[in-house]
Amino acid sequence: MNEQVSLNERLSTDKPISVAILAMGGQGGGVLADWIVALAEEQGWMAQTTSVPGVAQRTGATIYYLEMLPARDGHAPIFSLMPTPGDVDIVLAAELMEAGRSVLRGLVTPDKTTLIASTHRSFAVGEKEKPGDGTANPVVVTDATDFAAKRIIAFDMETLATSNGSVISASMFGALAGSGALPFGKEAFEATIRAGGKGIEASLKAFNAAFECTSGKPNDAVSATPHKRLDALPETAGHPDLDRLVNRIRAEFPEQARPLLFAGVKKLTDFQDPAYAGEYLDRVAALRALDRKAGGEAKGFAFTTQAAKYVAVAMAYDDVIRVADLKVRGSRFERVRKEVGVRSDQILYMTEYMHPRMEEICGTLPKAWGLWIEKRPSLFNRLDRMVNKGRRVKTGTLFWFLSLYAVSALRKTRRGTLRHMRETEHREAWLAAATGLLATNYALAVEVLNNRRLVKGYSDTHARGLSKFDRVMSALTMLRDREDGEAWMRRLRQAALLDESGIALDGALKTVATL
Repeated sequence: MNEQVSLNERLSTDKPISVAILAMGGQGGGVLADWIVALAEEQGWMAQTTSVPGVAQRTGATIYYLEMLPARDGHAPIFSLMPTPGDVDIVLAAELMEAGRSVLRGLVTPDKTTLIASTHRSFAVGEKEKPGDGTANPVVVTDATDFAAKRIIAFDMETLATSNGSVISASMFGALAGSGALPFGKEAFEATIRAGGKGIEASLKAFNAAFECTSGKPNDAVSATPHKRLDALPETAGHPDLDRLVNRIRAEFPEQARPLLFAGVKKLTDFQDPAYAGEYLDRVAALRALDRKAGGEAKGFAFTTQAAKYVAVAMAYDDVIRVADLKVRGSRFERVRKEVGVRSDQILYMTEYMHPRMEEICGTLPKAWGLWIEKRPSLFNRLDRMVNKGRRVKTGTLFWFLSLYAVSALRKTRRGTLRHMRETEHREAWLAAATGLLATNYALAVEVLNNRRLVKGYSDTHARGLSKFDRVMSALTMLRDREDGEAWMRRLRQAALLDESGIALDGALKTVATL
């Protein structure tokens, strides 16, 4: 039915409160928008929400836009469907980079916008695909938002929500209530959550925690480099075999290296067993003796400290056995259940994508068997055509779970596999190259140890990393006698980490060749 309204009645100078929410899939942006609309309507206001989805979960956030006005004389206002740059009162960003994108879109302005943002990161595909550290600099975002917004409230709302058994939408709702940007009391916000009927107690806990955080110190400091925390060496590890390793670290190694050595022992015990972790300490102890002989004490035992890190990384290589072990762990199932919010009456199924090659199959076999197959190219190729194909493995089914569990049980035979033999040979060649430089170019020896960072993953990823490692190490003969050799080695490694194809490394190697 069309209502006839005069022009004077239709025009109004009332300005609605405008709210933009930027959230990715699974972050509850729709729930948050519905809460705000329900809150406004319960208080006698008129409200409207629209949404524009992103292309995908990590190629663009969904923008939820809301406008609200107090009801007047029973006439429904006409609301906008999309936010207008420079005319948004409140922006809620469910992730730090989305806060930065809201500034780029012009939604945040210094004359009127209150920006409420979570400082946690959900890394985009473009950040994850880089061989090195491809993460965007969060400090740039916080500097921009500090300048662009009239007021900013920024803290880790994701961690706060998770610690209270809820999702980020609840903590963002609490931050909105604590900001005072909407003319409604805290009790009205809480009543809206209770009316939702799902996860009420957990949502209220996260809401109240965020409300208190906003009322206290609302802004968290961010850093361009992630904080790395290493556990201090304990008095006891709770097991006789592990206690012997801990006591050995305390008695034999310099204090600078102890946190890394303890981390390495934990990693290798988890990877194999305490005896394998003992072999790791044996190897680092031999390197420490060479380090001391080369005057390492005056240099803060930098060589030993880096060896403590990267020898553990080299010994805990990613093979098929390790991958299968991680896939079937109960802790992983529990973590995924929490991440996707599985209820107690629901069954969780996970589908893994696996693409084994014959190289991985041979690597898992006893070294004699693996070498026998590799020396027969026709047999190897026929078998590769059979196994080298992508598979979707449902680890929630009995067949696939037991299959992966059986593969993970091969860790007892790992030391006799072809892959272990090759990893050991490669590790010793790398360490020999590093220790050969200690007496003549200590700094370059440390950089050679750091090159192990290039080798990671398994299957194709491992092959690409190993190729880059070999190419970077090929420059060692040109750099070993140079005073700035360590600087050039570091530049080569950084170039190798810039892109997957190695184009930057090609250019860097050509530059080194001209020195």
